[in-house]
Amino acid sequence: MFEALKLKRLMNTFGRIFRVSIFGESHGLCTGVCIDGCPAGLVLREEDFAHDLGRRRSGAKGTTSRTEADIPRLMSGVFNGYTTGSPILITVDNTDTRSGDYSLFCEVPRPGHADFTAGKKYGGFADCRGSGHFSGRITVGLVAAGVIAKKIMAPATVESRILEIGGSADWAEVITQCIAEGDSAGGVVECTVNGVPAGWGEPFFDAVESVIAHIVFAVPAVKGIEFGAGFAAARMRGSEHNDAFCGREGRTVTNHAGGVNGGITNGNPIVFRAAVKPTASISRPQQTANITTGETTTLETPGRHDACITLRIPPVLEAATAIALADLKLIGNQNLGIRNRE
Repeated sequence: MFEALKLKRLMNTFGRIFRVSIFGESHGLCTGVCIDGCPAGLVLREEDFAHDLGRRRSGAKGTTSRTEADIPRLMSGVFNGYTTGSPILITVDNTDTRSGDYSLFCEVPRPGHADFTAGKKYGGFADCRGSGHFSGRITVGLVAAGVIAKKIMAPATVESRILEIGGSADWAEVITQCIAEGDSAGGVVECTVNGVPAGWGEPFFDAVESVIAHIVFAVPAVKGIEFGAGFAAARMRGSEHNDAFCGREGRTVTNHAGGVNGGITNGNPIVFRAAVKPTASISRPQQTANITTGETTTLETPGRHDACITLRIPPVLEAATAIALADLKLIGNQNLGIRNRE
């Protein structure tokens, strides 16, 4: 029983040294994150979070009309503007909620959403308001943790950009059409990490790709990831895919490996792309089933939703990547310390 409870506590936690635990529900009092293992002495103030949380916030065409201030409150772990080394608790209030829009989904699950699986896993006790703990709203805490992780991984930097939405590099018309039709669109986002030296990561289970992919797949709506040449590598010859070295520091002429060899960074930029599915909540009529009566029914989803969640994903993917790399950097530093003592 004790081991089962111990495992339960880890289900919302990521990391070995830089440990991030997310909490909250979309329409609960607040959402947020608790971070353990952050080194002491980092400069950290509430205004440090404004840029990335602002990038994640709604407001652009194609995003939800739900408006949240997303002001982080540093509840612990910070004193006189510096991290103390103790756990950092950050909360963000939920203020603009309309819970009545979601009461139907406990019995009539949305196709493509977690309503059905959440009901099964938690025996009907899951909070279905605003999708509860399965909502993209929970990524607020992830982005907040990413702000701190970026400080740890410095001078390395991470940035992301949208490559396409709905299969098009010119996505304004795609989003306009989705809004008019009550539909949604997915997209592809690319992340690039510059300045990571060779040597971060571990072989096999803690390979850089494994760790990044683990947390990236935890971001709601992400359905695929590829590093470097990715799936195109399956259609290449070895002579074409191999990256020729051109210097003592491991720099290569090409970067088909995406900055990683054998699970360990090689000094080149880490490059990956993530596929983001269309938002499941759409107002266009869809066929579903009432899980209480078993009868099929037509659902027109009420509420406020993003026509394209891809628009708000870039800062979330940056945060997830930074969290993974901050942890790997701290693990590497710890291992280096052990080798030095030997």
